[in-house]
Amino acid sequence: MNANEAAAGSAGDEIRMWLVERTYSDDEQNMVILTYATPDGERYFRKERALTSFTDVRDTTAAVDAPPSNVGTVDDPDGRERYAAEATRMANAHDPDDVI
Repeated sequence: MNANEAAAGSAGDEIRMWLVERTYSDDEQNMVILTYATPDGERYFRKERALTSFTDVRDTTAAVDAPPSNVGTVDDPDGRERYAAEATRMANAHDPDDVI
């Protein structure tokens, strides 16, 4: 799969985004922030997830298809480069539905 194929969404006009970062919120306890980006690093999508219990199973997948209205632009050139490298690495190493 090349980067262009990796960016193409599978559901209508949604944008395929690849997991590039997983961080824990400093402001709220038990909150994880998942950041997904396009292989060119220019756009990103964030999901916040509460870590409520061990019985609350919600898989984190290698990619998501995000609606364009929920996608932001990466303005920082270093951030774009970092997101592009990681999104491309994930797209080359994983299928979109792989649990990460």
